[in-house]
Amino acid sequence: MINLEKITGLVHLYLQEVVQAGDVAVDATAGNGNDTLFLAHRVGENGKVYAFDIQEQALKITEQKLKEAGVAERAVFILDSHEKVLEYVRVPIKAAVFNLGYLPGGDKSIVTKPSTTITGLAECYKLLLPGGIITVTVYVGHAGGEEERMVIEEFSQRIPDREGYVIKHEFLNRPQTYPKLYIIGKRRSTVENSPSEKNS
Repeated sequence: MINLEKITGLVHLYLQEVVQAGDVAVDATAGNGNDTLFLAHRVGENGKVYAFDIQEQALKITEQKLKEAGVAERAVFILDSHEKVLEYVRVPIKAAVFNLGYLPGGDKSIVTKPSTTITGLAECYKLLLPGGIITVTVYVGHAGGEEERMVIEEFSQRIPDREGYVIKHEFLNRPQTYPKLYIIGKRRSTVENSPSEKNS
């Protein structure tokens, strides 16, 4: 059951609505493997998940988690930065997941960087199919987190409305340092109108 009291629950709720059997998805920050596992279940036997992480420890944890679930063959585990996604993924994708910050339970000095994050995000957006989404969870409570939030918002604001959309989620009754979630999607058709245009 999806827990909507947590950002991760919202991420999985969105992915559940978009990712179907046979799709290709990217987990740009494999971490402890929870998102990779969720995506592997969604894409099914004929789909594929490309899981990136710069820490070997994270990929080992992720691969083991998928093996225990019997779905490891649905994933490709890549020990490299997500900014190099186009070197490994050469097909259109239905979704990408970015869970920024540091590896939970790992070395907190190793964190995602605004420069590589925005490059990886832009490359995933190029690969994104119409109707696909990118989820970006930003942790602003650590050094560099606020800078990442700013570059993500700047990137998002440059997406033309007729091409895509961006949704921001935040909990208003929690500290400002609580994670924020961005959903970046491509419209199914570039001729779709916004809700305000449809109702006018």
